[in-house]
Amino acid sequence: MHHSVYPPLTGPAANPFGNMPGYEGMAGGGGFMPPPMPLEPLAPPQNGPNPDQWTIPTLSEDMAREAFKSFASSHCCYGESPAEDGVITSMEPFNTYRYRLETFTETRKTEPAEKPHEGEVADFYTQPAPRPWEVQVNPPSLFTNHKEEVRVPFTSSVKDCGSCHGTGTTECNDCNGEKHKECHVCHGSGEYNNERCTTCNASGKRRCSTCDARGRKDCETCKGRKRLLTYINLKVEWTNNVDDHVVQQNSGLMVDLKKVSGKELIKNNHNLLYPLIGFPDPSIAEASERLIKDHQTKYAQTARILQQRQTVELIPITKVNYKWKGDSHLYFVYGNEHKVSADNYPATCCCVIL
Repeated sequence: MHHSVYPPLTGPAANPFGNMPGYEGMAGGGGFMPPPMPLEPLAPPQNGPNPDQWTIPTLSEDMAREAFKSFASSHCCYGESPAEDGVITSMEPFNTYRYRLETFTETRKTEPAEKPHEGEVADFYTQPAPRPWEVQVNPPSLFTNHKEEVRVPFTSSVKDCGSCHGTGTTECNDCNGEKHKECHVCHGSGEYNNERCTTCNASGKRRCSTCDARGRKDCETCKGRKRLLTYINLKVEWTNNVDDHVVQQNSGLMVDLKKVSGKELIKNNHNLLYPLIGFPDPSIAEASERLIKDHQTKYAQTARILQQRQTVELIPITKVNYKWKGDSHLYFVYGNEHKVSADNYPATCCCVIL
């Protein structure tokens, strides 16, 4: 008589993880694991940044003109004459600040899982299983989104596959175990156009290709292995949560300044950040305090905050006034990329693509 070397998963063992330390919620199917207690933020030095050390690059007329030419040439409906022949009359800087907070978090979620048994050792309860936040995983680089799945050590058991009752095969659902199917040409009659059906040799049936005329096929659950490895699956997700605050500027430029880069003035990171102190523009200090508080409230309860980074950039904005054919017009050049915004470009046409 054959005796299984694996413990049967019956009774309480049908869901054996519910009483395992650190996995009590597995009886209900698992879920997010609350993180350990967060660290306290460290206060930074109380001296603020020195604006005298910031050299703000100015935009020359040549740079403004080249940016405008590139802008016009990138639009099929824009004539190039205003950009080529327009005369710049004045240039006004309207630089602004952007504060960015990044909070890099890690979340862990557990769930019962199973896979075809491929010879893995059944280590369930041979040693105490590490708790969800004790399982060793390899994190990605800081502030990089990434996902990993890990089989929790010492939670693996082996059981007979319930879908095929340990046989490794199930009845073919294409031929219902008959090994043959009705001929699709003669529909089972053996004749086609009052002649003998050559497709099925007048039998009215053809071999089932799904199961190769066996009437059975490999079990989809265990892939023909007959047994399943059951274990706790740990899903780990690293997320870089980003929020921006752009100081309002009165140039009249109506674009999303979050999509361009600027001159980096301040950049620091720590496990938990403390709000900026002493920044010349008080709205940046207020944004720092508000966003850091919001992030710690939003993420610390469901995720482990691994690192925070705050950056202040000066976003260059130049309002360019120019004349073309005797009329006054304007455009904006903004960001390190010298992007251009010209809502009322004076030489447009309708393009029709055939």
